[in-house]
Amino acid sequence: GEGGFDLQETFIHQMIHTIEFVLGSVSNTASYLRLWALSLAHAGLSDVFWERVLLAAMEMEAGGPVGRAFVVWGGFALWAAMTVGVLLVMETLSAMLHDIRLHWVEFQGKFYRGDGLVFRPFSLREAADAGADAAGNDAAGEH
Repeated sequence: GEGGFDLQETFIHQMIHTIEFVLGSVSNTASYLRLWALSLAHAGLSDVFWERVLLAAMEMEAGGPVGRAFVVWGGFALWAAMTVGVLLVMETLSAMLHDIRLHWVEFQGKFYRGDGLVFRPFSLREAADAGADAAGNDAAGEH
């Protein structure tokens, strides 16, 4: 009858939840794989910059100790600029992506429910007005 247990409706409802769970798990895995790929790219570029720029400058033969010092200093300056310019930007991007992922994928996926309640942001003015109305009602009720 009406309001009773309906096996077909329960089965369909559970299948929808199962599909949502599997898709969410795949999405979370893909998101973490993206962060892992950024980490691998960072490590690879770090090795390339170290070996091809700084070590190459240290191994370079230049005219005497003063010339070599200038070459090493120039290599270090280039290595530092590349490291800050590329790797620091990549780390910032990785941190930003992780933060966005935590907020929008995990937090919203766990706590957001589209149950039809209208979102009303907190307002100090409305809270003060409600407090004043409550104080006025309390004072009126005492007399």
